[in-house]
Amino acid sequence: MSEKANLYDVLGLAKDASADEVKKAYRAQALKYHPDRNPGDKAAEEKFKLAAEAYGVLSDTEKRARYDRFGEAGLGNGGQGYSSEDVFSNFGDIFSEFFQFGGQRRDPNAPQRGADLELGMRLPFDVAVHGADKEVKVARDEACSTCSGSGAEAGSRPAACSSCGGSGQVRHSQGFFTVQSTCPRCKGRGTIISNPCKPCGGRGTTKVERVVKVKIPAGIDTGQRLRLRGEGAAGSKGGPSGDLFIIFEVQAHDVFERDGADIHLELPIDFSTAALGGSVDIPTLDGTTTVEVKAGTQPGDRKRLAGKGIPIVNRKDRGDLHIHFKLDVPKSLSSEQRRIIEELREASGQKQSSRPSFFDKLKDLFDPSDD
Repeated sequence: MSEKANLYDVLGLAKDASADEVKKAYRAQALKYHPDRNPGDKAAEEKFKLAAEAYGVLSDTEKRARYDRFGEAGLGNGGQGYSSEDVFSNFGDIFSEFFQFGGQRRDPNAPQRGADLELGMRLPFDVAVHGADKEVKVARDEACSTCSGSGAEAGSRPAACSSCGGSGQVRHSQGFFTVQSTCPRCKGRGTIISNPCKPCGGRGTTKVERVVKVKIPAGIDTGQRLRLRGEGAAGSKGGPSGDLFIIFEVQAHDVFERDGADIHLELPIDFSTAALGGSVDIPTLDGTTTVEVKAGTQPGDRKRLAGKGIPIVNRKDRGDLHIHFKLDVPKSLSSEQRRIIEELREASGQKQSSRPSFFDKLKDLFDPSDD
């Protein structure tokens, strides 16, 4: 180790840096000066090794304490640098995470899970509210019935790749260390198929269209997903199938406006009902029901019917129905209706007011030509 090199400066850290900050800084340096990214650059190679030395000390609580107290002399290694073997043996976790060196590697011949699939489904409003059983067609990869998923012609079987010995990885010497990469001959599969199955072309799977039953839960909403386990693409080498995800889009309703599990209804009422009160029949998700309108109801007033909204998925609860009252003003009046309203205006004493009354505005709405 260079006598002039301060380990904290090497990683660009303050002396009170946390363990996570030390690890993060080392990762950044290792990525920046990695020999694969700087082929033939001796200076970058030295910085790469120096960063590894710094991390080896500062990531170890005891070594870091001795270094903080005594400096380089407290390390007891005579200032000797790391070899390429030291780098990989001591920092396999870092390289495994960033460069896929060291650590446990995936066995290319191990069972592999199939891919997940996604399918969109557009639902009418009432189907989304009440739920239903549907059937959908899904095109997915399934194990080839001819070769049973092996990819090899009947009477033969895949053989271990001679280039990588079945590991799917080959080793190359680059600079001062050895790099492991995907075998170019078997493309990381670890096996070679000399006599591929004709129906599937050696893939081991064929595309098949299946009908899948979907139980749509009551209350499903736009953007929600339903997971059907094992209905995705087939796995390989005996691995399980993936899952199928149904993504829903719910159509709008002509009368109700949805807000989560709640629904909103705009209800027009005439002037007499608003002023005197009364009963009004309204539509709900479960049929027609009667609501009471209290006397003096104003435009924009609301009434809530608890539990009359949309079911909440996988629960027994339901949302609410919110009624928004709106004054329904007739566009034309009979002579008798006009006479009654005029009498009402006279009786209320609003005719002498200099301020336009509600009834003045109402009259203008009924007959804009009467100014």
